[in-house]
Amino acid sequence: MKKALNAWTVDSAVGFDEMFRQVKDAGFGGIELNVDDAGHSAHSLGLETTAAQLEEIAALSQKHALPVVSVSTSMLWKYSMGAADEGEREMSKNVIRAQIKAAKALGAAGVLVVPDGISKHKSIAKAYEASLTTLQELKAEIEAAEIYVCTENVWNGFFMSAYDMSVMIDHADSPYIGAYFDCGNVIAFSWAEHWIEILDGRIKLVHVKDFLRASKDFGGLNGGGEFVDLFKGDVNWKAVIPALRDAGFDGYLTAEVFKSDPGQSYTDYYKEISNAMDVLLSY
Repeated sequence: MKKALNAWTVDSAVGFDEMFRQVKDAGFGGIELNVDDAGHSAHSLGLETTAAQLEEIAALSQKHALPVVSVSTSMLWKYSMGAADEGEREMSKNVIRAQIKAAKALGAAGVLVVPDGISKHKSIAKAYEASLTTLQELKAEIEAAEIYVCTENVWNGFFMSAYDMSVMIDHADSPYIGAYFDCGNVIAFSWAEHWIEILDGRIKLVHVKDFLRASKDFGGLNGGGEFVDLFKGDVNWKAVIPALRDAGFDGYLTAEVFKSDPGQSYTDYYKEISNAMDVLLSY
């Protein structure tokens, strides 16, 4: 396994060239870019990013010997894969198409997608059916591109167990639709290593972050807590990393973390995360 950094971690004012340089200098082996709304940052991709712009970004990636390993997005919170409105669902497909286009041009293995969340106004069954339909409608394009499209477990009430995640991936029925597993997002109510055991070979991409539970008397019920720096939370990395290896995962671990100390420079923060990930990879 290798270590990568999500571009959301980077100072939003920094452009692509300097970002690649700083992240490479910190010791990372790859970077995850993001498709965001216009103006989100100086290093965001967007729905209007052109083939020529992607070619320029690919050249910068090569210049700094820092591969783009995957493409995430913030826009599937705005345009839901599980929306009842056909126009909104079509926009969600356009977001995923933009991610796939970028991944293909930049040499990335896969992209992150977020299935629809639930609320008192939308049942789990309807959210599941609509999100799965969106994936199935894109399946031919996904397979033609040979880019992994991976559903992530996020805090939206959709994937509450590894079985939920596994069933959706299996129903999508494509070798290129898999799991983007976030190790920190399950800690409030579960154990990451248990999810990995069930997801197994479905895992194609991995986010690492840490979460500190509010209570140490934890029995599997969500008691709250907060996201914290690596090794300051309750992720059992000594169990998680071997579990990923047992599942056959040998790709990039991508840190999706955020600087909280205003007195710390971004470059020092990148090095801190890089060093922490070296420890993770030693397990």
